[in-house]
Amino acid sequence: MKKPIGKVYLVGAGPGDPGLMTIKGKTLLECADVVIYDALVSQPILDMIGPHADRIDAGKRRGRHSLKQAETTQLMIEQAQEHAVVVRLKGGDPYVFGRGGEEADDLLKAGVDVEVVPGITSGIAAPAYAGIPLTHRGYSSSVTFVTGHEAAGKYRPDVNWSAIAQGSETIVVYMGVHNLPNIVENLCNSGLGINTPIALVRWGTRPDQAELVGTLETIVGQVEESGFEAPAIAVIGAVVELKEKLEGCRPVILQQS
Repeated sequence: MKKPIGKVYLVGAGPGDPGLMTIKGKTLLECADVVIYDALVSQPILDMIGPHADRIDAGKRRGRHSLKQAETTQLMIEQAQEHAVVVRLKGGDPYVFGRGGEEADDLLKAGVDVEVVPGITSGIAAPAYAGIPLTHRGYSSSVTFVTGHEAAGKYRPDVNWSAIAQGSETIVVYMGVHNLPNIVENLCNSGLGINTPIALVRWGTRPDQAELVGTLETIVGQVEESGFEAPAIAVIGAVVELKEKLEGCRPVILQQS
């Protein structure tokens, strides 16, 4: 195998608003030789890529995969053998349900230098852009982040919903819309009341952000009736009650010219 000459940067693109892209991440996009990007990276972030860089779409969407994970990793290895600066651009944060840890491990095993550049994860940003604080002294002093995608075999199976329901005052579920009925059932069976508030935030921080608010008793029917679709973050807990009060504190979504 040809010895790698370059370095792969696992860069978090944030959830979509270009104003949330880190300075370090933006600088790397401007000087990268190659950018391998995911499907959830927004167009304003892609517009930050320098004009000389090769762009490779490695995005994954439910029911449609551009590249398999092993193929994406092999692609990064090959690009590092030819180029000095290879950016693997991932939505949100690479190490929060982004498979960045797996990619970093595989790259290091292949002898490729790797550096992680964190991004703002959607589980924090999307609720804020919907007017929901994840913690509040009068409502919640703990937060749990969990994948809702385990039923599809994408991540670690057998999420301990009972422990989550009993151990956290705010629950943030990533990728949970398609498995929402099972998630709600598990949480209710584990002790959460049916009147527990829940908010779904689709395309959080983007101009087409959409929200749906209900309770564990009503939310599945609301999703079916409204046609609410993924990708979305679910926020579960009493902090959702603050949404109406804090509407005026929502961040302004920046648009790139």
